[in-house]
Amino acid sequence: MSWKSRGDPSASRSFISQKWTLFLCLSCFCAGMFFTNRMWTIPESKGITRRTAMEEETLNLVSEGCNPKSLNQKEVQRENKDIFGEVYKTHNAIQTLDKTISNLEMELAAARATQESIRSGSPLSGDSKTDSTGKRRYLMVVGINTAFSSRKRRDSVRATWMPQGEKRKRLEEEKGIIIRFVIGHSATSGGILDRAVEAEGRKHGDILRLDHVEGYLELSAKTKIYFATAVATWDADFYVKVDDDVHVNIATLGETLVRHRKKQHLYIGCMKSGPVLAQKGVRYHEPEYWKFGEPGNKYFRHATGQLYAISKDLATYISINQHVLHKYANEDVSLGAWFIGLDVQHIDDRRLCCGTPPDCEWKAQAGNICVASFDWTCSGICKSAERIKEVHRRCGEGENALWSATFK
Repeated sequence: MSWKSRGDPSASRSFISQKWTLFLCLSCFCAGMFFTNRMWTIPESKGITRRTAMEEETLNLVSEGCNPKSLNQKEVQRENKDIFGEVYKTHNAIQTLDKTISNLEMELAAARATQESIRSGSPLSGDSKTDSTGKRRYLMVVGINTAFSSRKRRDSVRATWMPQGEKRKRLEEEKGIIIRFVIGHSATSGGILDRAVEAEGRKHGDILRLDHVEGYLELSAKTKIYFATAVATWDADFYVKVDDDVHVNIATLGETLVRHRKKQHLYIGCMKSGPVLAQKGVRYHEPEYWKFGEPGNKYFRHATGQLYAISKDLATYISINQHVLHKYANEDVSLGAWFIGLDVQHIDDRRLCCGTPPDCEWKAQAGNICVASFDWTCSGICKSAERIKEVHRRCGEGENALWSATFK
């Protein structure tokens, strides 16, 4: 077989034709690939244009927007923003409305008090400062809180910083300053205690009697009645409350208040925020401690009770609303609570709460005379009936300071 195949011509032709066939197939395949790449190239410039980055982002946003879930989320977010915006606007509108109502209430209360004063009548002075109605206008009314058992304290105040007799009348007429001891009635009206105070008042002419039953736990009620009585009796720019065991420099107090004369809604004092005492039996215990939150909390900012001053509009507000103002155990806390929610300016002046010598003496020597001096440990001057003369000698502003002062 092998020799026959090698010598046969037809077998040789068959072998050659197979080689050419394979070569032609490969050539055709390569030619097809070449022509296919050339003929089917994508015409970028004529058909579809290439998208820019901005267009891609736009298409993505559009494609996302076509998703119902995405649309709902965006709508909810947009609605939330609109709601928050409306809530914020409403909150601001309510705050503005509250302030407006507060101001209108104070102005209405002041107008009512003025009308009542005009009807009841009040002393006039031709050389005194008067308002448009001809009624005498004072700079301040100073009410000295006192008790039946405090006769020695009252006498010590009369002997030191409170002018007496003709000087007190001159103080009222020339300087526009009213000073009175403030006291109510005993539980047995007309008893020996009341008769003693009445006799003292006739002698000195410096006691303001209140329609109030005296008692240490009734100081908040007494404070309300004092402001209501004072604002109905005298028309003044400021109404001051001070304890009878505190030393006061009247001229310095007047100069301090007159700087704020053109302002409204003023609450002036030494602002503090003491602890709320829940334990029974301790001094300054707060029976309603639970209203101030968790145990150990502190009170809101309020003026210490030894001396504070308020403007006429606030005194009138207390007078008009005294029957609905809540009384806490401590009168200074009560006063601060009555002003919460009102558009009141709190003025913290540390000269209204200086210590006794050497503290007030050092400050006076430095040219910073104190308005009021007392001992924090005693909430007043310790043994004030005996010591107030020493405090007056070392920390007093001098009598000439009062008569040379101009309160304008």
